[in-house]
Amino acid sequence: MRLFMTRSIWTGLALAALLPAAQPAETIKITEYAEPTQKPIPIALTGFSSEVARVLEFDLYVVGFKVVDEVAAQFTLRGGNSPQVEGRLTDNISKAVKFAKAYSGGSLRAQAHALADDVVEAVTGQKGIARTKIAFKVARGQSSEIYVADYDGFGATAVTQDGSVVAAPAWVPGQRKLYYVTYKFGNADIVWHDLGSGTRQLFARYTGSNITPAVSPDGRRVAMILSKGGSPDLYVADADGGNLRQLTRTREDESSPTWSPDGRLICVATRMDGRRVLATVPAGGGTLRRLAIAGVANPSEPDWSPDGRWIAFTAQMRNFEICVAPAAGGEAKLYTAGEDPCWAPNSRTLMFTRRVNGRRALSLLDVPTKQIKDAAQISGNNSQPAWAR
Repeated sequence: MRLFMTRSIWTGLALAALLPAAQPAETIKITEYAEPTQKPIPIALTGFSSEVARVLEFDLYVVGFKVVDEVAAQFTLRGGNSPQVEGRLTDNISKAVKFAKAYSGGSLRAQAHALADDVVEAVTGQKGIARTKIAFKVARGQSSEIYVADYDGFGATAVTQDGSVVAAPAWVPGQRKLYYVTYKFGNADIVWHDLGSGTRQLFARYTGSNITPAVSPDGRRVAMILSKGGSPDLYVADADGGNLRQLTRTREDESSPTWSPDGRLICVATRMDGRRVLATVPAGGGTLRRLAIAGVANPSEPDWSPDGRWIAFTAQMRNFEICVAPAAGGEAKLYTAGEDPCWAPNSRTLMFTRRVNGRRALSLLDVPTKQIKDAAQISGNNSQPAWAR
């Protein structure tokens, strides 16, 4: 459970001790860390100031590029930023000019992000992510707050000033609105927050815990975990809180719902036959079915990729590990130590939480190349990222 998950590392003996005596032990093959499936695209940058060059290098690195000398580059981006950012992208193999553009308005950083996105689209045909936003939790001492920032961690602004515990931010797709959990009112309640107007309203305040909201791709429904029935179960309601429907009725603790991109299924972490598993259930109600994932133990915190092909999750094994598996089930691959994975809109970059010098920090992983960069951090523990889509 993202809000309350125990952070101890289970050994094989400890895990077996928790299983019913009649249940045969499950043999888990510990998969080695996945190898890169793509080589970085070599690109040269010339003519930019150090600040703009740093922004461009970061933006390109986390989507599979690598800045190299021009002699080794497949592409060259020439330009400048006095007084505005300009860029000319050339294919060094065909000698073709892919584009030449100038950018105006906003800061140099914002213009550099726009240029990076144009490079990504010109080379790969996919939309860039450099102008996207994230929400995340920052904990200091016994309290925490929700922040919103550019995807690279810059420009962070506090959304809450609750002075209590907040958690699990979830964006409304295509809107500047969030659902999240707060203890401000003495209970684990879910609130809805319009970032534009500042309006905040209670969304779910039932007896017991109301946690881990997840908004449907069309923004019309919210999945969440409620314990009002005695056990943490999966529920779905309309975006205004009406038409509440219970989807699971188990004695186990369902947690961390995530929607399929077509809005038909919800994936949750739960227990079946004494083991922590991922499972899916129709969003309109139906049977909870185990997702057959091989090669990992104790999966939790699933996140469904926007293209529908993958589910990223945390596996609790040697450490907390970032894993990716086919959405239909299959062999999981481990990528790096970390937790709280969240897909970017491009379905290839993951933001996750990792430990740095005893604190939690946000990092970005380009899955095909395995390239990793740390985002800019706010003082305190940064965790539970949510990517606006």
